Amino acid sequence: MTVRVGIAILPDDSWSVTADRWRQADQWGFDHAWTYDHLGWRDLVDGPWFDAVPTLAAAATVTSRIQLGTLVASPNFRHPVHFAREVTALDDISDGRLLLGVGAGGLGFDATVLGAEPLPPRARADRYAEFVDLLDRLLREQRVSWHGRYYQAVDARSTPGCRQQPRVPFVVAANGPRTLALAARYGAGWVTTGTVFDDLEGWWASVATLAGRCAEALAAAGRDPADLRRYLSLDSAPVYSLTSAGHFTEAVRRAEALGFTDVIVHWPRRSSWYAGDERVLTEVATDVLPGLRG
Repeated sequence: MTVRVGIAILPDDSWSVTADRWRQADQWGFDHAWTYDHLGWRDLVDGPWFDAVPTLAAAATVTSRIQLGTLVASPNFRHPVHFAREVTALDDISDGRLLLGVGAGGLGFDATVLGAEPLPPRARADRYAEFVDLLDRLLREQRVSWHGRYYQAVDARSTPGCRQQPRVPFVVAANGPRTLALAARYGAGWVTTGTVFDDLEGWWASVATLAGRCAEALAAAGRDPADLRRYLSLDSAPVYSLTSAGHFTEAVRRAEALGFTDVIVHWPRRSSWYAGDERVLTEVATDVLPGLRG
């Protein structure tokens, strides 16, 4: 297999705990490591919970080779002008190792904590498109003015620009036609969680459908499919990917067969979401990952 493997480390423990996880992910040879970009997430909203930007900045100082990313940056509470400055700083601190995952913004705590009403699906897609478009311009151009429906910018500056040129790579979260077109236009990568299903085979069928839609979006944009990396978050399936080393290996095989170039697993937690045994992670990292690289 030639699939790259990444790991998501939730920002739900103090840095005194999680620093070793980021360091270990780098030493084990994971290709990329991610953290969630939320103000609070699902039933973990009562904390502890830490912000993605300083977490990634700190992670950059304890790692040396692994790519670092947001899974995924949210328009619910981020303005492109300010966020572009944060992105530029992260790319500089990490010496050009930043991957910028972007998404439409969820419907949970993040969507209401600032006092706004949650947007309906069409409006969320409109805001997402404007967020990505403006962020792309801010990271590429030295001065930007913008008067949109959701965001404004007046002579915003980008100096010194990104370490990675022409800007940091976007990994665009997308499932629907409009957002897949966004991925085809702006993405160095596309990331999906599949569709919610209670059974594993149903979930894999949804992933296969979305992989086909991604191919259609690339064709419609006239883009070479080889230019877009395809990321699959394995733990959106109803069975946790690190249930066993065998289950993980089978999941990677199935993802590769559907054309995915990258998969993402989650660091095991003690309970609730992604509950698992860290011994399985260790087995995967030391025994399975080397084999995936041939």
